[in-house]
Parts: sequence; structure tokens; C-alpha cells
Amino acid sequence: MDILWALLTLPYAPVRGLTAVVKVVAREAESRQHNPVDVRRELEALDAAEAAGEISAAERDQGQQRVLERLTGGARGAAPGGGEGGERDGGSDPRRRRAGTQE
Repeated sequence: MDILWALLTLPYAPVRGLTAVVKVVAREAESRQHNPVDVRRELEALDAAEAAGEISAAERDQGQQRVLERLTGGARGAAPGGGEGGERDGGSDPRRRRAGTQE
């Protein structure tokens, strides 16, 4: 019966493989998102960008707030008006700006 079932479901093997890969990638992304080393690096990058004059103190504070919300899960339950920080600064997200320079 197992051989018959394996033969019948063989066309779905790529889907099962893709599902497994997506689960692994999602698990790795979540672990990196909560990794203390990565969080500290991100906060230090915000401070360095402010010291270099690339972002203002308010933008640094917004970036730090996003990091804290991500860690505490506050961004999921935010009110509709709570996400206006990213819209107000015109998309000048310091994480995007430094993404190419840090790697």
C-alpha cells in the first residue's frame, strides 16, 4: 500500500519539497529576527547612522521603536494609526539604506 501511495503522490513531490524549504527559511528568518546579536547590530547601526548625520534623531528613535515592537510583538496588535511613522518619513528606512553596506 505504501508503494502505491508513493506512486500516486509522486507528482506532488515538488510541492512537498517546496513546502519544506519554505518552512526552513521561515524558521531561520524568525530566529535571526530575534537573535540578540542581530538586534544589537541593528541598534548600533541606527546610532552610527545618526552620528554620521545620515538620519535624524527622530528617525533613529523610530527605528529603535520598530526594533522594540518587533521583539515584543507590539507591531502585530498596533492600531491603524500606529504605523504612520514609516509613511511620514517617505520610506527612508535606515535598515534598507544599510542593507547593502553591512554584508
